[in-house]
Amino acid sequence: MSTVKTKDGAEIFYKDWGSKDAQPIVFHHGWPLSGDDWDAQMLFFLRQGYRVIAHDRRGHGRSTQSANGHDMDAYAADVAALAHALDLKDAIHVGHSTGGGEAARYVAKYGKKRAAKLVLIGAVPPSLAQSPSNPDGASLEIFDGLRATLAANRADFYWTFPIPFYGYNRDGAVLNEAVRLNWWRQAMMGAANAQYACIKAFSETDFTGDLRAIEIPVVILHGEDDQIVPVANARHSAELIERVTLKTYPGLPHGMCTTHAERVNADLLGFIRA
Repeated sequence: MSTVKTKDGAEIFYKDWGSKDAQPIVFHHGWPLSGDDWDAQMLFFLRQGYRVIAHDRRGHGRSTQSANGHDMDAYAADVAALAHALDLKDAIHVGHSTGGGEAARYVAKYGKKRAAKLVLIGAVPPSLAQSPSNPDGASLEIFDGLRATLAANRADFYWTFPIPFYGYNRDGAVLNEAVRLNWWRQAMMGAANAQYACIKAFSETDFTGDLRAIEIPVVILHGEDDQIVPVANARHSAELIERVTLKTYPGLPHGMCTTHAERVNADLLGFIRA
């Protein structure tokens, strides 16, 4: 397995496919999954001639199950360590959900000399939880409930969570058991402590400053029927970013990169080539 060791000794697993001379695309996965969640995108962009890279966030997938470092600053630093080790330049960063927050913080803090473009898909910025700066956010009690349910029976929680994630609870939707099982497989590979702590990271981190600091072109893609991260987050983020394009998709769910991969991939390719 390919790994990069961080300053605190954590080993971050990554997949790196394609020519080292090709432009790199770095994929940042959502909670509580792994880099495997990007298979449909990695295979597509590999065939388009790009170098595609996906890592497992610390405590997730095949990366170190560490006791510490489960916050956005550490996640972004881990990505910086990966980008440095692979000497990535002119890279496009694509982040989904929690990975959107990670990618935004990385680009704002470390990416000025290495990142060319940023894509946020169903992403958590600018913030999720209710706070003085985000009065319309979700109540902290919702995230307390996620933690309690995870701690009580993680396997059962992760078996039911893909239903709203992929919109399988909507009229006319057909449950794909293989997709559900793959989601569950990825989630159960990770460490319960890391996934528990990550709930605070994705829900309570304020990315307002990060979004305002980003100077490279950004595209925001968001399903209008996203039951995990409200589409309002996409609109709020677009108001904070200098060079931004916002595209929303009527009826599409949070997990649209899987359920509607061909449509998302085509739009991603258009942005990357522009």
